[in-house]
Amino acid sequence: MRIEMIAAVVFLLASAGASVAESSPTGGRILATSGATLIEGGGGGGVVPWAVIAGYGERDQWGATASATVVDTDDYRLNSAAVAFGWNNRVEVSIAKQRFELPTLASALSLPTDRFRQDIVGVKVRLTGDLIYTDWPQISLGVQHKKQRDFLVPSLVGARDDSDVDVYLAASKLFLGGVGGRNVLLNGTLRSTRANQTGLLGFGGDAKSGRSLVAEITAAVLLDRHWAIGYEFRQKPDNLGFAREDDWQDLFVAWFPNKHVALVAAYADLGSIATLDSQAGWYLSLQVSL
Repeated sequence: MRIEMIAAVVFLLASAGASVAESSPTGGRILATSGATLIEGGGGGGVVPWAVIAGYGERDQWGATASATVVDTDDYRLNSAAVAFGWNNRVEVSIAKQRFELPTLASALSLPTDRFRQDIVGVKVRLTGDLIYTDWPQISLGVQHKKQRDFLVPSLVGARDDSDVDVYLAASKLFLGGVGGRNVLLNGTLRSTRANQTGLLGFGGDAKSGRSLVAEITAAVLLDRHWAIGYEFRQKPDNLGFAREDDWQDLFVAWFPNKHVALVAAYADLGSIATLDSQAGWYLSLQVSL
């Protein structure tokens, strides 16, 4: 899926969001408390999963989201499309399809492909707590099954497997009136993973084949009901000997005009990816919720 196709999907999602705003039921949760969509699908920030459940459904309600995301750096482009379903503010199921384009590297090394594709199926369960209404944070357990669909090149550079499972535990809390009277969201996630570049370069490697426990954080300030700014950090394993894998971080702005549409823009620093250093660029994601 190239950038032109992503743009078309974004336009269609925006049109759908406008049309459902008047007609579809809206869940009982407060605006923006469902977060946006993770690049791997499901509720959270751009690169860090939160404990929240996708959609705005409360007890005995369902919610659903559809999203299109583009991350564009100097030498790479990631396109991601995802859908997620939440029920009872308790269980979330998500599906994401990713296409990672590497034109610079493919041309320089005469690789047999200029893109890697990945399919991700995720399940998240809220274990305890509530984002707002309990003293303890909301805590959720998530599982992501990932399948890399173009494994020839990753296998040649040392990746061990074309599929694996990430397991994470996320804790999220919204502090009302936390900074200057504004609401503050804090999230911490621990992830067990073997993924190289989130799985786009396969799983495990010649340098390390086993699992790593990595940390991820999000901190955001809600400027008002509709706008939020924040920071994300995602620690990464380093499994492949041919190139180091750096941690990711980004600064983001999120706009929630209503419960049906969310738009997130960010500047992301992704470090070194597959021998190409200083990969930084823009992230844009549009989410439509029902």
